[in-house]
Amino acid sequence: MSRDLVFHIQRFSIHDGPGIRTTVFLKGCAMECFWCHNPEGRHPYQELQYFATRCIACGECVRVCPTHAHVLTDGVHTFLRDLCTTHGACVDVCCSGALEMNGRIMSVDEVMFEVLQDKPFYENSGGGVTLSGGEPGLNVRFSREILQRCKDAGVATAVETCGYCSKEALNSLLPVTDLFMMDLKLITPERHDAATGNTNERILDNARMLASTGKPLIFRTPVVPTVNDAVEEFSGIVAFIRELIALRSVAGNTAPITYELLAFHKLGSDKYVSLGMDYRASHLEPPTKEQMHSLLTIARTAGVDARIR
Repeated sequence: MSRDLVFHIQRFSIHDGPGIRTTVFLKGCAMECFWCHNPEGRHPYQELQYFATRCIACGECVRVCPTHAHVLTDGVHTFLRDLCTTHGACVDVCCSGALEMNGRIMSVDEVMFEVLQDKPFYENSGGGVTLSGGEPGLNVRFSREILQRCKDAGVATAVETCGYCSKEALNSLLPVTDLFMMDLKLITPERHDAATGNTNERILDNARMLASTGKPLIFRTPVVPTVNDAVEEFSGIVAFIRELIALRSVAGNTAPITYELLAFHKLGSDKYVSLGMDYRASHLEPPTKEQMHSLLTIARTAGVDARIR
């Protein structure tokens, strides 16, 4: 049985697919979107998060740390991240919650024990289990085993993907996934590379592949000011979705393709600080309701079934 790093299991989720769901967040993503709301899911290894505002400077972490990554000077605690080996003893003794281990190695059995606790809620609401991240397409064996076990238990499944993974990985997940949700952040390859660290040819190819199947698809665009909110760039994304709808129609598939707009926010900024990462989106402000509705109108006018989430 395979194992992988899980950084969060969110129960009673209502934003990661239809109905009441449990979302399993896997660590590891090849993208480096500078505005990412889940930076704790980027790296495929355990990380120590330090929330300085919670620290009471008790000194217990200093006492147990084998690499002296914690220092207490004149009642002020300092975390020397470069010395940290994620030993974890400091987390065990931190009574204020200032130290948390990001990422837990879990087996498929352990994940299933948690997600099946809410099976009655899935059945009554039309919900299920969603794999998110990070990127579920990177450890495809672990992802497929969870999805297969869910299907065997009669639980609906969904996958949230950035699309930057192999086509073979997505093909492997197809038989055990009821719904795919994929990000389309930018349409221009050069702009995509500048904003995410990768060009988007692989993502667009994977989107075309998924559109040629009979699986329901939800495409999503996080609307980030100065990144993809310009009419020309956004219209390019909408035009691509129209191409996919036409592709599906020609293939004779009737499964829906829908589109969701997600407004950029700064709720994850504290996570960057806790991980010692630079939050490069700190200067941006969320788009206004008027801006979001203006983009929504562009999508709907083009014939795309779109909504703001």
